[in-house]
Amino acid sequence: TSLAIMPFAVKALDHVVLTCRNINATVKFYNLLGMKHEVFRSSKDAPGVERCAGAEFEPKATLAKPGTADLCFITSTPITDVLAELQKEGLEVLEEGEVVDRIGAVGKLKSVYTRDPDGNLIEVANYV
Repeated sequence: TSLAIMPFAVKALDHVVLTCRNINATVKFYNLLGMKHEVFRSSKDAPGVERCAGAEFEPKATLAKPGTADLCFITSTPITDVLAELQKEGLEVLEEGEVVDRIGAVGKLKSVYTRDPDGNLIEVANYV
């Protein structure tokens, strides 16, 4: 069977939901990647939203469990600097602690792999 091409196109990815066991550990990890913690608000007057496993919104992913995501982040920071920073922070770097060659959505990558506190696979990469 073939899939029909839909009469609309996705413009951008708006957000990713990660189910976590410990929100503070997760925030700390993603802060190391240069991300800023923001509390989701559906409007400026709405209360902030942070949820951990067992307190998800509906609808949610079929298996919304910590450690089931595989994310690739592209950075302009040289990948060897990323590797050094991950090691400095004491994070386990997979692939024998080395920069590896991979293929991304639009070309060749130089990548390093680690896991966040929930076991999600995290790839940080440069396009080459």
